[in-house]
Amino acid sequence: MNTHANLALRGAFFGSLLVCFLCCILTTGNTSPTTPTKARAAAAEKSAVKSQKNKPCRVSSQFPESIRQWCDLITSKSEETGLAPDLIAALIWQESGGDPVAYSKSGAVGLMQVMPRDGLAAGFTCVNGPCFASRPTIAELQDPEFNVNYGTGMLAGLVKHSGSLREALKAYGPMDVGYYYADKVLGIYRQYGE
Repeated sequence: MNTHANLALRGAFFGSLLVCFLCCILTTGNTSPTTPTKARAAAAEKSAVKSQKNKPCRVSSQFPESIRQWCDLITSKSEETGLAPDLIAALIWQESGGDPVAYSKSGAVGLMQVMPRDGLAAGFTCVNGPCFASRPTIAELQDPEFNVNYGTGMLAGLVKHSGSLREALKAYGPMDVGYYYADKVLGIYRQYGE
């Protein structure tokens, strides 16, 4: 296959991947809670009880407490996925500010703002049908441990597939902003990470 055809095929593949797999994901900075403050506190308490493993915190002390409260969870998922804990912290800060039940205007949910299969996201249709039919539900994604497990797994898979953290973050974030989202998360990571 000649070089131009190969590039066109790769472009079509990545374009389809973005459209079908990550359609309209994660509108940055537009979160509003879908559940009352009581539910938000219950989710945080539930996760805190689950994650009391007494491991040393690997999240930089430069991050705000709203992010560092998830230190055990971030450290654990960092060890499982190979993603830097400060990178995960930077993504959570960008996406939800540490709010476990954050809900964006595009329908993304939780700490890492993952698109669910229900709610607003159920209405997004891709070439082969509903874009997010195989995704977890809103209720599942409001559980901080489940959300961070799913989000870090998705990001680690994108890094493995693309071979580049910047490309992976571009694919993870909103599809219509180019590298803006990726560069913003990487900027937070560089500024606050150790």
